[in-house]
Parts: sequence; structure tokens; C-alpha cells
Amino acid sequence: MRVLCVDPAPEDGRATRAALREAGIDATLSGSLAEAREALDESVAGVVTEYDLPDGTGLELVERARTTVPDATCVLFTDAGFDELDTADLGTAVVEYVDKGAPDAREELVDLLEFSVDNRSQTAYPLPDDEDARLDAVTKYVDDLPGVPDASLDRLTRIAAALFDVDAATVGFLDAHQERFVACHEVDVDRLDRERTVCTYAILDDGVTVIPDTQADPRFEGNEALIEASIRFYAGAPIRTAAGDAVGVFCLFDDEPGTLTAAERDLLSALADDVMDRLDLRRRLHEATAGEADE
Repeated sequence: MRVLCVDPAPEDGRATRAALREAGIDATLSGSLAEAREALDESVAGVVTEYDLPDGTGLELVERARTTVPDATCVLFTDAGFDELDTADLGTAVVEYVDKGAPDAREELVDLLEFSVDNRSQTAYPLPDDEDARLDAVTKYVDDLPGVPDASLDRLTRIAAALFDVDAATVGFLDAHQERFVACHEVDVDRLDRERTVCTYAILDDGVTVIPDTQADPRFEGNEALIEASIRFYAGAPIRTAAGDAVGVFCLFDDEPGTLTAAERDLLSALADDVMDRLDLRRRLHEATAGEADE
């Protein structure tokens, strides 16, 4: 668990960081709003901030955190009373409050963080047991590589749509909060929130996920993304690394209910494996090139 701790008073900040680290929480200390914004990324599970900062307020940081890491636990750990807070800075963001001057304030802060972060996986969608490792794999095989995606993935989706006689096919990679579609045939989509995409369920399965009729599945009842795209049939094969981490999904869609035979499931899995082979080859070439440049 990594927590961003923001306090312009160096002694107070160090004391808070020490209390967090003693509890086994990895704490990064910042002294200003600008410094905290630089340190804020998707690895942050919690934000603990004073209200009064040299260049703004803690609530401004909370608002930024809600954009960068929507499920992060945000806590105002401050001497400022409620009547001193300018809640207009908060917008629609939710923030906890702990009085820094109260007895055992830092113990209360640790308890709050541990409880909130332990329960943040209770999202509107299920998470794989290995979600942290899976996200590391997405960074390693997708985000850190130049040239992803490339035209070859578009060709694969076009071939898949013809092979399976469906309306559309895509390749999507799932980060912490969204699915990014990097190759699409006959469907116009860039990103979807995880709770709106069927693929967030497909990465939970070892094999191919087939939804014969999305309108008959209670998990997707009222899903506006599926309704707007006229998607009734869905099939998705996880794109898995050699270690078994599902970085994305190779998907098929159609506007009529349908199914896949066992042979067709194997074929879709082969296409997903082909995508992974391309990513792995690109990663190895990138590492080899980087190694040569360092010599």
C-alpha cells in the first residue's frame, strides 16, 4: 500500500510518515500541492493531506486524486476545523476527516487507512485476485512499449470478424479503471470504464467467456454501453502473459444472440495468444535495443 502524505510542516509530516511506515504502509512525503501533484499516480492507494498548503488546499489535491486514482482513500489530516474548510474546492469528491490535534490522532489515521484500503476492492465490478501483478504486467507489456498498438492488431480483428461471422472484433487492454481498445473492426470505441465493459469479467476466467445474450444476463442489465452499441452476443479470450496475468481481451461482438463451438473457442484463444506473442516479441526487442544503447 502506497500513501501520499502531504504536510507543509516538516516535523509533523515526518511524524505522520513514521507512524504510517511503522504500520507497514509505504508513505511518500510532500510539502506542497505542486509537489504532491507530481507524486500522484495510479500506484497511490491513499492520500493524507493537511488542509492549508503553501500553494493551495488539501481539498484541491483530493479533487485531483479523484481524477487520477478514483478509488484512492483521501483523508484530511489537519488542525483546521470544519468551519475553516472551503468545501467549494471539494466538488463531488468524498474525503475523510481526522483532527490532527486529537489524542491518538495518528493511530486513528492508520486504522482508517487500513480499513478503507482493504475494502476499496469492493467496486462496482469484480477484481482478479492478482490485480496488482496484473496491472504491473499491463505496464510492462503495453504501457512501457513503443509502437503499441500497431496495424497488425487491426488486421487480426478484421480477420476475426470474418472467421466468426460477427459484426465486430476488438483488442482491449485493461488498466486500473478503464479498458483501452487499441484495435477495432467495425466498432468505434476508444475507452470504457471498467464497470461498463464485459471484459472486466472475461479476465477472471481461464478460458473463453461467452455471453450468448447480454440482455438476458443480470450482470449487464441496463448497461448503456452495450445498448448503445447494439451488442447482444459477446465472446472474449484473455490475453495472458506466460505468468498467467491477463493484460487484456480479444473480443467478438454481434447484434444478435449467438454462441461458439468448442473449436471456435480454441480459435479465439489462439488469436489472443498471437496478440500476446507479438507483445512479448516487441518487449524483448525493446529490451535488446535499450541494452545496446547503454553499451
